[in-house]
Amino acid sequence: RSRKGSLLWLLDKTSTAMGGRLLRSWIEQPLVDEEKINRRLDAVGEFAQEHVLTMTLAEELQGVYDIERLLSKVAYKSMNARDCLSLCASLQKVPKIRELLREAKSQAVEEIRDSLDTLPELTDLLTRAIHPDAPILITEGGIIRDGYSQMLDEYRAASTSGKQWILELEQKEREETGIRNLRIQYNRVFGYYIEVSKSYYEMVPARYIRKQTLANCERYMTPELKEIEQKIVGAQEQSTRLELQLFTEVREKIAEQIARIQKTAMALKSLDALLSLAKSAIEYHYVRPEMTQDGTLDIVEGRHPVVEQTMSEGGFVPNDTHMNADDCRMCIITGPNMAGKSTYMRQVALIALMAHIGSFVPAKEAKIPVTDRIFTRVGASDDLAAGQSTFMVEMTEVAEILKNATKDSLVILDEIGRGTSTFDGMSIARSVVEFICENIGCKTLFATHYHELTSMEQDIHGVKNYNIAVKKRGEDITFLRRIVAGPADDSYGIEVAKLAGLPGSVTKRAHAVLRQLEASAPGRNNTMQLDFDTVEAYNNPSVPSEVVEKLHNVDIETLTPLEALNFLYELKNTLDKD
Repeated sequence: RSRKGSLLWLLDKTSTAMGGRLLRSWIEQPLVDEEKINRRLDAVGEFAQEHVLTMTLAEELQGVYDIERLLSKVAYKSMNARDCLSLCASLQKVPKIRELLREAKSQAVEEIRDSLDTLPELTDLLTRAIHPDAPILITEGGIIRDGYSQMLDEYRAASTSGKQWILELEQKEREETGIRNLRIQYNRVFGYYIEVSKSYYEMVPARYIRKQTLANCERYMTPELKEIEQKIVGAQEQSTRLELQLFTEVREKIAEQIARIQKTAMALKSLDALLSLAKSAIEYHYVRPEMTQDGTLDIVEGRHPVVEQTMSEGGFVPNDTHMNADDCRMCIITGPNMAGKSTYMRQVALIALMAHIGSFVPAKEAKIPVTDRIFTRVGASDDLAAGQSTFMVEMTEVAEILKNATKDSLVILDEIGRGTSTFDGMSIARSVVEFICENIGCKTLFATHYHELTSMEQDIHGVKNYNIAVKKRGEDITFLRRIVAGPADDSYGIEVAKLAGLPGSVTKRAHAVLRQLEASAPGRNNTMQLDFDTVEAYNNPSVPSEVVEKLHNVDIETLTPLEALNFLYELKNTLDKD
């Protein structure tokens, strides 16, 4: 459930928050209209060819704030001065971005350019009105720039001059009374007052009016100080009240332009999302897909977009995919676990999805049919809280696919029927394949370990067999990660178990049991009786069983001279060890 490892994580190179949200919505809601898809592809292609322009535009967009969120604050009247500065900074980027797009050729980019409204009158208003260092709270004052309102400037001047008046009065009182440490101070309870320490009580003149007595000092008021206080405090209150009124007017003027701002925001986030797809195409060497209406799906050297970027070592092995609406609608893919069947099927689905969001795709060439939906049944899961087993969940999902898929859908099915007995699962898998081929006709990739299903290529029109190539050396196997025509010759389950770390004694025993099962499978009322004496004899021959198995399994036709020497060396070591 993390973002890392997802297609969104790979493609999201947006510069703005609103661009990132739009790209996510594109991935969640792909286009199904060929004309709209090609318009988006044209725009991505134009930016992918202009590297310098793409990077320059991305840098400009980094200075754009989340305009959509700012406008929601306007609607709720919760926008503060800092938000206004963010909106102003974003709008100031628009003229430069519009200028960079002046030679746009694709229709989508031209529409973006024409939708960019510079709103010069609003930008000018915000520049003149809002102080660049405005506080967050609009009730503290200091949010309106000097020079915007003459009356506000007068109040501020009175407040500033009042401080000088206090200093002059303090000096005057010291000289008249001879009290050297006389101070004029302020608090919110008493306002301004004259403070005199106890040692100077006898020097306090009669005109002083006592306001408060403390342990070490007395506080006094004079008519002159009271008059100055009224002027200063009145000016501050009037200034704060007027600032709030002026800011409210500015916010109302922003609200009047919401429609124009929203149009510009939509253009900016669309540009950001297109640039993100273009940057991905440049960085990962993607190509433009060709959208088709004849049902042809033709991918040359396709790659899984996420897996190839997360592989720590070794290069990703590309594979081709060729499907159509006639003789190759259903691909039955066989091969061992870990060989890459699921990766291959998912890469086809992701390439189709990327094409429908207007993105370039990881391939050398790609023709993608316009698809209405992509259905997947991949992985095992259960829903214990709802009382559903893994098999029940699997069957429920398959049922939904069979009900809703159309001939224009793409279906990915991974090992249908594995959650029940072999024959039940095989029967369900075959009937699902038949139903899709005969009643729906959609393009389907079907991975299975039921090798009996590969016979359907001869029985049903539109079915083709493919497998993931594997190279076997005795008990060792190498996954070649290449998909080739035809069914797989083995499941290589025991070899995969050995790779997973199962003890050698367990895998040797598994080989012995497998031979007996294969020998006794045909006939005899279709039962598989194990002759454990025969199994035991196999485990303890005159020649070590490991050597026998390696000789039996080696493919001499594919051995190179060097591999033959290495194989001979392995046999000798095995004999010497035993």
